[in-house]
Amino acid sequence: MTTSRSSSRRSVLITGASSGIGLATAHHLLDRGWCVFAAARRLDAMEPLRSRGAQVLSLDIAEEASRRQLAERINGEIGALDALVNNAGYGETGPVETMPVERARAMFEVNLFGLIGLTQLLLPPMRERRRGCIVNLSSIAGRFVTPGAGWYGASKHALEGISDALRMELHDFGVKVVLVEPGLIRTGFEAVNAKSLVLQQYDPVWGPMMRSVAAGWSEGFRNGSSPELVASTIASALETSRPKPRYRCGSASNAVLLQRFIPTRLWDALVRQRMLG
Repeated sequence: MTTSRSSSRRSVLITGASSGIGLATAHHLLDRGWCVFAAARRLDAMEPLRSRGAQVLSLDIAEEASRRQLAERINGEIGALDALVNNAGYGETGPVETMPVERARAMFEVNLFGLIGLTQLLLPPMRERRRGCIVNLSSIAGRFVTPGAGWYGASKHALEGISDALRMELHDFGVKVVLVEPGLIRTGFEAVNAKSLVLQQYDPVWGPMMRSVAAGWSEGFRNGSSPELVASTIASALETSRPKPRYRCGSASNAVLLQRFIPTRLWDALVRQRMLG
């Protein structure tokens, strides 16, 4: 059943809306007149959105019951979303050799399986209505990886692949699928990993590499772009009738263009020089 509120305004669900890119996107789309459903685990952090008229909903994207409860609420209230912004995600750093597989698996549960699990629940009404747009937040790490971020990059590579398949599958149903690939954005990503990075710097084998990685990240994120830039890019993708399959934005994102023309060995050497000194 569609409410009068949602019938007169374009509706969007934004996951991971309690901070960073998700929060900035929610504010930006509210500014542009969208009916915003903002979902995350930390409801208190979304109170400013609620005060502006957003519907604030609880979501632990890694939990099936939480995904299902949210989807039932959305599908029951408005029938079909105009847009879904799959922003919820996180990254952990560490050498491939030493990161426990259970931690890597947890990252995949959020960045890939939970994201697609929620999309599967929300997609049928959009497909049946034959319109809508799904924006998946990837990263330049979805196009190339750097030392110390292999597992995170792998989760984003997987998201890129599944998004490509979904885009082709939904083409004849009128539902668009877009990948947004931010570069270095000032969202506090590096701060979340600070404790882990510090501990890894004392590893007898990998400590020197991780110290270089930490220094490189500190410099890169200090000069990073604002979350509002990504929010504006997402809005542009949602508000055009023919969105591009991919949008790059933010600091260092143009490196994706260079990689296409550089032999792998040379690219590896350039990345090692940049990240490891």
